[in-house]
Amino acid sequence: MEFLQPATWAEALQMKAAHPRAVPIQGGTDVMVELNFDRHRPDHLLDLGRVRELAEWAPAGGQIRLGAGVTYTRVIDELGGQLPGLAMASRTVGSPQIRNRGTVGGNLGAASPAGDAHPPLLASCAAVEAESVRGTRLIPAAEFYTGVKRNALAPDELICAVRVAPAAGPQQFCKIGTRNAMVIAVAAFGLALHPDGRWVGTGIGSAAPTPRRATAAEEFLAQALTADGLWESRGSLPEAVVARFADLVADAAAPIDDVRGSARYRVHSLSVMARRALAWAWTDYQRM
Repeated sequence: MEFLQPATWAEALQMKAAHPRAVPIQGGTDVMVELNFDRHRPDHLLDLGRVRELAEWAPAGGQIRLGAGVTYTRVIDELGGQLPGLAMASRTVGSPQIRNRGTVGGNLGAASPAGDAHPPLLASCAAVEAESVRGTRLIPAAEFYTGVKRNALAPDELICAVRVAPAAGPQQFCKIGTRNAMVIAVAAFGLALHPDGRWVGTGIGSAAPTPRRATAAEEFLAQALTADGLWESRGSLPEAVVARFADLVADAAAPIDDVRGSARYRVHSLSVMARRALAWAWTDYQRM
């Protein structure tokens, strides 16, 4: 195995173009697990740890441009107010040591259905900034996941950043696992209310071959809030609306049975998490 260590982003792109099958590594919290268990043995590892621009974030055109090398700890400490859903999810990632090393960009690159960053990114309609020596393109998060641990990157592309709009309303993230901490999700759910545009965003994790949105649930809730004038009045949510939203979220899942939980349990837990997340988010909205 050859270890490639570019000092700049331009060098990284050149190396990826020369070695399209090279596996990028940043914090190593996903890649090293694969190597240690001998699940993957690439010919080249492309270490991006020295590329400074990947570890930066900044406002960009009304969005937050989050470099692929920004760690979970920094998301929590520096972006909790602007990206609350992503910060909530980041707090559930592993241990403090893992959060100090792991990155949102690495979570995207691994494309695991159980990745904690995926539901809030989907709920916020984030876009992945992919770059190669050929140029740059933006891939909507909903189109980025193409299969179990597969993504839409071309062989010569690397994730440069993620573009996420700052929260315009309350956001929530829920996750259940086989224990209370440092655990891979059995199921996860992200919710974002967007009162400025009168729309709702959702994200489902660990309950389908890929992370996905519950689009029917989003459309139903947004229409119900508009029809009942609740965006303006901020009145109590009708129980029938909450129940139907939860059912539609559960319907959007396509889980399997595995060692962490049954498909039936995942569907039920998503329904419960959807109800709770909506209740918490709506309470926050009423207080705004």
